[in-house]
Amino acid sequence: MATYIHQREDWPKFHWNTDALAGQLAAVRHRQGRLFGRMEALGFDLRAEAVLQTLTEDVLKSSEIEGETLDKEQVRSSIARRLGMDIGALAPVDRNVEGVVEMMLDATQNYQGRLSDERLFAWHAALFPTGRSGMTKIVVGARRCEASGPMLVVSGPVGRERVHYEAPAAERLSNEMAAFLDWFNSDLRLDPVLKAAIAHLWFVTIHPFDDGNGRIARAIADMALARSESNQQRFYSMSAQIRLERTDYYAILERSQKGDVDITEWLQWFLACLDRAFDGAEQILANVLRKARFWEAIAGETISERQRKVINRLLDGFDGKLTSSKWAVLTKTSPDTALRDINDLVTRSILVKDEGGGRSTSYSLAEIGGA
Repeated sequence: MATYIHQREDWPKFHWNTDALAGQLAAVRHRQGRLFGRMEALGFDLRAEAVLQTLTEDVLKSSEIEGETLDKEQVRSSIARRLGMDIGALAPVDRNVEGVVEMMLDATQNYQGRLSDERLFAWHAALFPTGRSGMTKIVVGARRCEASGPMLVVSGPVGRERVHYEAPAAERLSNEMAAFLDWFNSDLRLDPVLKAAIAHLWFVTIHPFDDGNGRIARAIADMALARSESNQQRFYSMSAQIRLERTDYYAILERSQKGDVDITEWLQWFLACLDRAFDGAEQILANVLRKARFWEAIAGETISERQRKVINRLLDGFDGKLTSSKWAVLTKTSPDTALRDINDLVTRSILVKDEGGGRSTSYSLAEIGGA
């Protein structure tokens, strides 16, 4: 039977090799500062668009890590409304999407506030507004209880499950969370980026809830990262990068939870993942500038609200091919109106017909303004 890190006598007295981390931490902090400097040099509107794209990715990808797919337009609409941003017509938003957005924005916009049981319970209740995880009824807005049985992280078919991790017993949670919250809220002489990494591992190891522990752990890490920058604006998504590296993420968590309190390897992985997340921020910046150049290039054109909505969808990254039937669905118009809107843009060389086409003609944005 495996011995888990929380069963060790020296838990949770984490330590690490400072010399092994020094160069990596310095490089990450340097890139972090340069990224914020570049973003601050943008105008207000472009910076706001970068924040909206980043937060949208963060919410989407943190849920995807746990196997839940949210609607991108709903997430974007919910964030824009809460940040007071004008992005045109807003999509109706499901309550479960609102809940994930509420948690993420509270963590990153109110990063200076204390983390408490009450705040964590509110986040958890927001994640599970129906009181269920899928079809299963769970304890919501409170820690898991003994009646839930052992908290196991498993994979594999029934009868041949592999146990990756067993969390502390429910009876330990009160003391475990008190120790964690005291540490997180204390003003230690610890680099806040390292604090984000430790908080992530520590919280997900305690696993205080029936479900949602990973998403909340990542929100706590984002909160600590916002503190490291003293800035509410988010220009990179750690969750999006973790989603790309999900297999490695779960592997390093498992090794760390089955290891000892020397967490150097985990910290090295977290810093490397964060560094790669900055690459994603560069892509977001490129997308924002591309979008700005496009609209600047057609500034003299008359564009209807329907056309603007679909063009923005294309600029933000449209899944699949744009057809007249998809246009009609997106804009809630008839097929004839959709085709008239499209033909108008094709005539003005804003849209172009894709080659081939087959049974259904598809369209793409023309190369305008570097777009």
